[in-house]
Amino acid sequence: MSGHAALGDEHAAPAAGPVRGHARGGRPRVLVARLDSFGDVLVAGPAVRAVAAGAAHVTLLCGPQGAPAGRLLPGVDVVRTWAAPWVTETARPIDDAVVDEFRTLVAEERPDEAVVLTSFHQSPLPLALLLRLAGVPRVSGASVDHPGSLLDVRLRPGEDLPEDLAEPERALRIARAAGFALPADDAGRLAVRHDVDPPDSVAGLGRYVVVHPGASVPARAWPAEQHRELVSAYAAAGIRVVVTGSPGERDLTALVAGDAGIDLGGATSPAELAAVLAGAEVVVVGNTGPAHLAAAVGVPIVSLFSPVVPAVKWAPYAPLVELLGDQGAPCRLSRARECPVPGHPCLTRVSVQDVLDAHRRLLDRASRITDDVPAP
Repeated sequence: MSGHAALGDEHAAPAAGPVRGHARGGRPRVLVARLDSFGDVLVAGPAVRAVAAGAAHVTLLCGPQGAPAGRLLPGVDVVRTWAAPWVTETARPIDDAVVDEFRTLVAEERPDEAVVLTSFHQSPLPLALLLRLAGVPRVSGASVDHPGSLLDVRLRPGEDLPEDLAEPERALRIARAAGFALPADDAGRLAVRHDVDPPDSVAGLGRYVVVHPGASVPARAWPAEQHRELVSAYAAAGIRVVVTGSPGERDLTALVAGDAGIDLGGATSPAELAAVLAGAEVVVVGNTGPAHLAAAVGVPIVSLFSPVVPAVKWAPYAPLVELLGDQGAPCRLSRARECPVPGHPCLTRVSVQDVLDAHRRLLDRASRITDDVPAP
């Protein structure tokens, strides 16, 4: 059965297997696109591995924020960075120069087909149009809107992709519809390469906890003072705490670490951060990219999760997660950047003791869990 739908078909059912019509024969060169943030690229990792299992070469196309995550993913041969005007805020006009730049990138990578990975609120069609203009003969993606001749394989959200799918599973379904499946020995969990050592300040610590206080927007952040109190509580219990953050979060990490924690704000590369997270007993983190990095290295996670986006889609995709935060709060599913509810109660009502209790539950679960626990 062909994996293609006729160009312009209203709906293409998920393909049973790939159909390769390119001139070279054999396995194809595939461009996989995920154009947004660091965490978005990490959750696409299982789908990227599925494509890699059936491809001769995988180019991962990322935006500037996501490219550092792409370089950590197994199965990627080349990461290319391109700032899509509909994803990345830019003052650059949308003109022929943008199209020519994209055509040049595609010509250099020579893909036989493209798999466009998007979240439920995003459309693959702008990128699909550019891929067509660049001469890519086969394009797959998920689109609410009728794609016309832009997609060869189209999944329809709500039918092929239920609304309650976790993002890694959504991406895997898109890859599978394009004809790419994970090998039987790949459980589909998040994963990154482990090829960098942690900084010296962490390497000899033994038992420690990571606290990552930053978040991309204020509506997703547990208050800094509560983070600081948590660090002090761990220190009082004799547990070392490493506080992590991006270069733009140095003031925050310094405040949270105080005199009790080890401040690594702005001091780690993404690969070094992965190594720091991997050695932790538990990671305490909000809904931000490092939460997905913690899931990818297999560490237990206390997830301080604001319900402005659905946890069923975006909570850390790992077997050992304790989700804290009122998931039924009035801000639920608002996608707000600033909390619309005075006092930010969905997270401020989470206490330091709540986090410590969640930590203990994770240790108890970890003591009983086996290596063959399936992905959630």
